[in-house]
Amino acid sequence: MTLLAVSAASAVGAPARYLLDKAIAGRRASALPSGTMAINISGAFVLGVLTGLAAHHGLPRSVFLMLGSGFCGAYTTFSTFSYETMRLVEEGSFAEATANVAVSLAAGMAAAGAGLGLVLLF
Repeated sequence: MTLLAVSAASAVGAPARYLLDKAIAGRRASALPSGTMAINISGAFVLGVLTGLAAHHGLPRSVFLMLGSGFCGAYTTFSTFSYETMRLVEEGSFAEATANVAVSLAAGMAAAGAGLGLVLLF
């Protein structure tokens, strides 16, 4: 049953990622892959919230797996982050590639911490 729940949540996360990336990319021209960055940062925040709920508020493991592994796993994308960073390197955009890695990692960690911290307030 958990496998079906994770699969169903994945079926929501992947299209959500695609649609949000297209919406962001269509609104903002940037050398940085801002769509992927926004997706990964917001996914880190959601995973921080889920982790806090599971660790401190009794969120059932099945729900954590469904939303964490299923939705967030399909919503966020390390492979696209890696591809876009390497594309920047191949184009000679070393400063942008470095900024992409630094901002994505720092903001992702901060977002996960903020999500966890938010849950701890309640």
